[in-house]
Amino acid sequence: MIDDQSEQLGIMAPLDALKIAREKGLDLVEVSPTAQPPVCRIMDFGKYMYEQEKKERAAKKNQKIITIKEVKFRINVDEHDYQTKKNHALRFLSEGDKVKATIFFRGREMTRQMLGREILQRLIKDIADKAVVENMPRQEGNTLHLILAPPKVQK
Repeated sequence: MIDDQSEQLGIMAPLDALKIAREKGLDLVEVSPTAQPPVCRIMDFGKYMYEQEKKERAAKKNQKIITIKEVKFRINVDEHDYQTKKNHALRFLSEGDKVKATIFFRGREMTRQMLGREILQRLIKDIADKAVVENMPRQEGNTLHLILAPPKVQK
């Protein structure tokens, strides 16, 4: 039984709403189950889900997925190898990726950690205009690494 106030607010019994929805060939969808009384809407649920999925795909298409590329150095790296790896890092940065520069110490190389820090500081200095240092050189176990990011483009 529906009273006058309920009718003005659009409130009806769930069975009546379900009957109207079936007559129109649509679905009765619960929009807000926590409201008092719960709010339902008569709509084509398949079409609604399709439109939601379409919006999500469009939003995902506009996202830029940033990947981290790694460039590995040794403490006894030659000049040509250093330049090659620096150029790889510059290419990765120009493509919009972050770069993780890593130096791996083996055995007695752990006593020469300053050489590794010098290589990373040289890399920072060489590509300072094309990259932003996100994480300064940090030692974790027997690896020393830093993370470089492409500079923010001002519009």
